[in-house]
Amino acid sequence: MGRGKVELKRIENKISRQVTFSKRRSGLLKKAHEISVLCDAEVALIVFSTKGKLFEYASTDSSSMERILERYERYCYAERQLVATDSEGQQEGSWAMEYPKLVSKLEVLQRNMRHYVGEDVDTMSLRELQHLEQQLDIALKRIRSKKNQLMHESISQLHKKEKTMQEQNNQLTKLMKETDKKVREQQIEQQNPSQGFLLPESHPFAFPSLSIGGAYHEMRALQIEETNHHQAEGPSSTNTNIPAWMFTNVGE
Repeated sequence: MGRGKVELKRIENKISRQVTFSKRRSGLLKKAHEISVLCDAEVALIVFSTKGKLFEYASTDSSSMERILERYERYCYAERQLVATDSEGQQEGSWAMEYPKLVSKLEVLQRNMRHYVGEDVDTMSLRELQHLEQQLDIALKRIRSKKNQLMHESISQLHKKEKTMQEQNNQLTKLMKETDKKVREQQIEQQNPSQGFLLPESHPFAFPSLSIGGAYHEMRALQIEETNHHQAEGPSSTNTNIPAWMFTNVGE
C-alpha cells in the first residue's frame, strides 16, 4: 500500500515541525547536489530556519555561491530592463489609441458646456432639449439647497454673535452704573467731609437748613410789623399774633 497524500499546511506541533524541517532540508540538499552532478547545472540553495539559522549549498565550491548570485542579479536587471522597454512600447501604443478617445470626450464636454449656457441649442432635438432641461433643473435644485444651507448657517452665526454682544453690553452697562455710583459717593464725601451723611435736596425727607438765631429775629420782626399794621387799621376779628410758644427757648 502506497503512502498517502500529505496535506500541505503548517505543522502546529513544534517538535514535529522541527523534525520535518530537518528531514526535508536534508532531502532538498541531496536533490540539489544530484541535479548539479547529473545535469552539470549551476545550483545555489539558501535556506533559513525559523530560528534564523542559515543552510546553503553551491554546485562546486564556496566561491560559486557569489558567482551564481552575481549572475542572478545581472539576469534580473536585464529582465527588468526588457520588461520596462516592452511596457513603454505598450504604453506608447495605448496612448496612440487613447488620444482619439480623449479628443472626442473633450468635444462632447465642450458641446455640453455650450448647451448649459444656452448656446448651440438650435440643432438639438426635442428629446435632447428635454434631457438638458432635466439636468438644469437638477443642478438648480442642488444650487438652491446649498444656498439655503449656507444662509441658515450664516443666520445662526449672526444670532450667536448678537447674543454674545448683548451679554457684553449688559455687563458694560452694569459696570458703568457701578462706576457712576462710586464716583457720586466720592464727590459727596469730598464736598461734605465733616457733616457725615446728608440727604440730597430732592429727597422727600430733606429739610432746608435754618439758623436758630436768624429764625428768631425774623419771626420777631414779623410780629412787630403785623402789630403796627393792626394798630394803624384798627381792631380786627382775626388774631394774627404769633403764639408765644413759638418763641419759647428759640434764642437759647
